[in-house]
Amino acid sequence: MKENNNSSKSAQQQNFVIPIIVMFLLFFMIAFVTGFAGSMGVVVTNQFGASDTLSQLGTLATFIAYACMGIPAGLILKRKGYKFTSLTAVVVGFVGVAVQLMSGYVESFAVYVVGAFIAGFSLCMLNTVVNPMLNTLGGGGNRGNQLVQFGASCNSIGATLAPFILGLLIGGNIKDASVSAAAPAMYIAMAIFVVAFFVIWFTAIPEPHMETAEERTARLSGAAPKDAHSPLSFRHFLLGAIAIFFYVGVEVGIPNMSNLYMSKNELIGPAVAGTIVAVYWFLMMCGRLLGGVIGGKISAKAMLSKASLLAIVFILCLIFIPENVTYDFTRVVDGQETVVPIPIKMVFMFLTGLCTSVMWGAIFNLATEGLGKYTPMASGIFMTMVCGGGILPFVQGFVADKVGIINSYWIVILGFALILAYALVGSKNVNKDIPVE
Repeated sequence: MKENNNSSKSAQQQNFVIPIIVMFLLFFMIAFVTGFAGSMGVVVTNQFGASDTLSQLGTLATFIAYACMGIPAGLILKRKGYKFTSLTAVVVGFVGVAVQLMSGYVESFAVYVVGAFIAGFSLCMLNTVVNPMLNTLGGGGNRGNQLVQFGASCNSIGATLAPFILGLLIGGNIKDASVSAAAPAMYIAMAIFVVAFFVIWFTAIPEPHMETAEERTARLSGAAPKDAHSPLSFRHFLLGAIAIFFYVGVEVGIPNMSNLYMSKNELIGPAVAGTIVAVYWFLMMCGRLLGGVIGGKISAKAMLSKASLLAIVFILCLIFIPENVTYDFTRVVDGQETVVPIPIKMVFMFLTGLCTSVMWGAIFNLATEGLGKYTPMASGIFMTMVCGGGILPFVQGFVADKVGIINSYWIVILGFALILAYALVGSKNVNKDIPVE
């Protein structure tokens, strides 16, 4: 009898292999498509004549979609389940990338922004699916957390490849930057969306969180009980949601503005800039893997406070190290070596990726600690606050137009300072009297 139970359990775990791989693929797609917005900032400055501020409008549109879709995505997930939500998100993502591709051929900046906004809806829905789904497939606990960490690593791979591939496609001169030049990367994204759709369609995905028929009847009849509290009743969650807003903003703003800064330098160009920015996302992947290993030994509070403090130090180095202090980067084009002088300050840009890598998980853990039954609703609110990834870089771009790209990094310093304050003071749960069962 025991042997049969073990065989059944093994078969059940085996059946979850394909859904897990699908979630990893979706994690990859989230970052790969999000990475378009940052790298496309270089394109729109050339093809559409956008300013530094407007170059971040695609990023803003992508993340503003999170503000619009975060809570509705949670409701769709609850009422329709993981499979329906995933399939819908993949279709919407395909349309969003296709519209961005179309913008280059119709020569319309507005069409590009609309495409980025549509893609943002898809990314928000996918984010709402993959985190709880991987945790569920892993059975929660350490195994569930491990799967989420591996998924986050796939996310970082997508984020690494997007600027690298787009940089190579655009080439060595910003004057060559155009949507048509970046088109192959968009075709790749659309092809992956198509593959993901059919894989999800034919994959049996468990639906442990979808509302039951009884719950649906109670909701429609208005008989569902009302709750006097919400996640926003907890001070540490409210401050954590604000911290997430600033975290996603600085995480995106750091590489976006550095990409723009280096691409405008004729001695560097978009290809080399994209490669260097890719190192930032690669180090984020390394940091997430390391964070998964040491996460059981170091508290989220200690991890977040140390990471944000070190990030402040790195960005201060980026701001104050003179631009004429450089190192030689050797680039090979058509068999010929070209030496490109890279400002040393950009080293501290990509080193900051090690710090930002662990912040999402640490803030999420601190903010949802002790929420109990309010945790699912809290996740939806968190997805809404991801809009900071568009708003803060847009503000940074506006500041860059006024005082220069390097000085705009004081916005990043402010963001990290607020995250540090949250880790040290704001993360304490002072609302333990609220029942959470």
